[in-house]
Amino acid sequence: MYDPTVARLTYRALLGRRRAAILFVLPVLLVAIAVAVRAFAGADDSVASGVLGGFAIATMVPLIGVIAGTGAIGPEIDDGSIVYLLAKPVKRPTIIFTKLIVAVAVTMLFSAVPTLVAGLILNGNGGQVAVAYTIAALVASIAYSALFLLLGTVSRHAVVFGLVYALVWEALFGSLVPGARTLSVQQWSLSVAEKVAGEGLVTSDVGLPLATVLLVGVTIVATWYAGQKLRALKLAGEE
Repeated sequence: MYDPTVARLTYRALLGRRRAAILFVLPVLLVAIAVAVRAFAGADDSVASGVLGGFAIATMVPLIGVIAGTGAIGPEIDDGSIVYLLAKPVKRPTIIFTKLIVAVAVTMLFSAVPTLVAGLILNGNGGQVAVAYTIAALVASIAYSALFLLLGTVSRHAVVFGLVYALVWEALFGSLVPGARTLSVQQWSLSVAEKVAGEGLVTSDVGLPLATVLLVGVTIVATWYAGQKLRALKLAGEE
């Protein structure tokens, strides 16, 4: 289910000079914000939770997920270079699974690690805030990568749809419509963080059992369906 050659090509595409520069912007901004907040507000658990929840989990993680998830396959489909990969004797679900692993790894690297660093700067992990939000970022990275990889497989406008989901559905509707939060990867990941952090520091509108089922279900279904869509792509000359 994992092909090293596909992984190497995907890492090269995601970590190219231009895309890597974009991936670095949000983590650097988060750490800069953490330094500034700590300098002006001191170590405060509630403030740390607000910064990590409001910027890291609500903004940085989904945006990095969009870049990594869609970028793992979308550009290859758009420019037609995917045909060279599909012509190789590699099963198409294997291609999807390999690209998912790479997208998850990149998303975790550029979201979970800076979240931990920022949390330690903000309050030294008081109330387990830094660890809780880091776990939330790790969990969300998997679901976002699968979801946005699927979008990259089925649509040429995957980045647009990904941004709409991350910034409009989760950030806007999620804050205004309580029912929309149930269908939010952000809320699912916060449910996990809520069990780790000190009481009242992290809250979620979704219970942990349901959040776990939804996280696992979305990841599995999105990965499976992306494999089916890629399998349905026909190369020139194929019957």
